[in-house]
Amino acid sequence: MSESSALYDVPGPRALARHRLYGLIALVLIAALVGWVVYMLFHTHQFTAEKWRPFQYRGIQELLLRGLGNTLKAFALTVVLALPFGALFAAGRLSDHRAVRLVCTAVVEFFRAMPLLVMIFFIFVALKVQPLWALVAGLTLYNGSVLAEVFRAGVLAVPAGQREAAFALGMRKTQVMAYVLVPQANRAMLPSIISQLVVALKDTSLGFLITYEEFLHAGKLIATNLDYGLPFIPVVLVITPIYIGLCLLLSWLARLVERHGRRSPRVRGGAPMAKAGVVMGLPPTGE
Repeated sequence: MSESSALYDVPGPRALARHRLYGLIALVLIAALVGWVVYMLFHTHQFTAEKWRPFQYRGIQELLLRGLGNTLKAFALTVVLALPFGALFAAGRLSDHRAVRLVCTAVVEFFRAMPLLVMIFFIFVALKVQPLWALVAGLTLYNGSVLAEVFRAGVLAVPAGQREAAFALGMRKTQVMAYVLVPQANRAMLPSIISQLVVALKDTSLGFLITYEEFLHAGKLIATNLDYGLPFIPVVLVITPIYIGLCLLLSWLARLVERHGRRSPRVRGGAPMAKAGVVMGLPPTGE
């Protein structure tokens, strides 16, 4: 019996016919919904030449490209700062020192609970920080705190026997973390890390509220322009696929890294402890 059929009964001819019927009904409903949306777009004159003419102008194209570049810049800075922030405070929460644990827990829980928009506004208005750095600081504090929990949970998810075996070899805690726990936790943490980075990418759009000229801010300038007939829907139809494409690109990179990790001997069964043995100067297994 195959693994797929061990958990449920294989559907018979009548069940398969019902499934095909349900699929056909769902397909018809989805097609009807899409058709209705397209009809309403045409009915409200969203595809008229007047509303799409702005995208032919070089100035509008440069505005969108500049906004996209600023979005990617804010996202890149957030990634560079949030990942070390999360790793540092995750290590602090796993520390054996109670004082360090309490301080790191307080910081992580505070910034996780603080609404991101409030944090960005506070940094921008109260601390008088430039829009780019106010946005990056807010995104770093929030996403870094979430990543700290992801890192901590990933390390704790490694079977306790791995940790105990490493300590039995005489390794220090930093060596256990670097050579045994983290390499095994990476694969479990990767989907959550990428998911949080996708959230950070989309949250860069909050920059338009503090006048940071990112992608959404550029779209807002075009959409509210009376000279072009307020082309709100065309702007949405242009900007949304680009955001979706960026998120899909991140997911593709995650799958690429995951496939590379599967091929890497460091994360295969027994490899972390073998590495630990090399670090401690022990001979390989079988010698």
